Amino acid sequence: MRIPANAWLAAACLSLAGPALAAETTLTIATVNNSDMIRMQRLSKAFEAQHPDIKLNWVVLEENVLRQRLTTDIATQGGQFDVLTIGMYEASLWGQKNWLVPMANLPANYNLDDVFPSVREGLSVDGKLYALPFYAESSITYYRTDLFKAAGLSMPEKPTWEQIGQFAEKLTDKSKDQYGLCLRGKPGWGENMALITTLANGYGGKWFDKSWAPQFNTDSWKQALNFYVDNMKKSGPPGASSNGFNENLALFNSGKCAIWVDASVAGSFVTDKAQSKVADDVGFTFAPHQSTENGTSWLYSWALAIPTSSKKQDAAKAFAAWATSTDYAKLVADKDGIANVPPGTRASTYSDAYLKAAPFAKVTLESLKVANPAANEGKPYVGIQLVTIPEFQAIGTAVGKIFSGALTGQMTADAALTAAQSSTEREMKRAGYPK
Repeated sequence: MRIPANAWLAAACLSLAGPALAAETTLTIATVNNSDMIRMQRLSKAFEAQHPDIKLNWVVLEENVLRQRLTTDIATQGGQFDVLTIGMYEASLWGQKNWLVPMANLPANYNLDDVFPSVREGLSVDGKLYALPFYAESSITYYRTDLFKAAGLSMPEKPTWEQIGQFAEKLTDKSKDQYGLCLRGKPGWGENMALITTLANGYGGKWFDKSWAPQFNTDSWKQALNFYVDNMKKSGPPGASSNGFNENLALFNSGKCAIWVDASVAGSFVTDKAQSKVADDVGFTFAPHQSTENGTSWLYSWALAIPTSSKKQDAAKAFAAWATSTDYAKLVADKDGIANVPPGTRASTYSDAYLKAAPFAKVTLESLKVANPAANEGKPYVGIQLVTIPEFQAIGTAVGKIFSGALTGQMTADAALTAAQSSTEREMKRAGYPK
């Protein structure tokens, strides 16, 4: 039977199209719902244009949910995701378990030496890098210069928590929805406990002594948590126990917070006139201390990692390298302005042009330089606002829920510390500490 010419043509087209379709790779990327990652998702069209054989499928989650999903997936080797957005805590523990692909053989133009050593080390185990830093942050103090000026107040370069409390009380006017102090209250080891742990560090507190005994029954923790609860009730916004980074950012940008202590990465958001009503009236200084400055500014990095369960590791590495490269930084600068370049990871970011455009940059850089998770100070663990042991994710979140209860008035701060001590002692004993 004679086959029509147009049928031959159709068959030929199908045979040509078949391999191309089969070669297409879809990467599933899990990330957090903050502004920098949402920007990464928007700008990733440039990556897809450069790699027409790779398509990106995004799963964008709230911070606590993201951590739960990723922990469950990687521990069971579920293989749902090809690129994970994780922090230094996960990179250290999961890299040690060989659950992550080492970030070796990066493109020649990636220039890993440009990445700050402290950030590289925080994402490495035994000299092997297990995640590429998207941005790095410390914690700093944001404050309303106009409100301070109107009240005749002056913010010190390195304020104490006691001074912050005094300023906050004077700047609170609840009849105008103006709150003196906004701090994280949402429970979670990476939410309220990140802030409260650095606050306790400032009072000389720590999570564990050298024998791994919990330290919530010490005067340092008592002073710190009572300060937190008292001042948040007196000068904080209503519903503070539901507020994490994103919620406090929205409050600050809408003009409802006089002082906010949180991640330095918010600098570009609070000065962006498109999203901040107070962009022209924001001051920046170091995170508060009290009896000591040790551990009062945290060190954290959101980074991109590849689970060993991914079957698309080459494509995943290509994306992770692109999103954390100097080329991506240039793309952000060209599209959204140089002040929005992901901060804290590369020395080359801190050019004269960036320092001029980003009034928060110097404080961020100096805070990152002094943050040292490995500082001993009588601690058996590595970490500033967290404890790098597998059990901390569960323990930190449990304590975060207890402290959130103190904020809502379910219990006093002292009762919360007693409950946290008992709960943590029980969990550490169950886990076999001291080891």
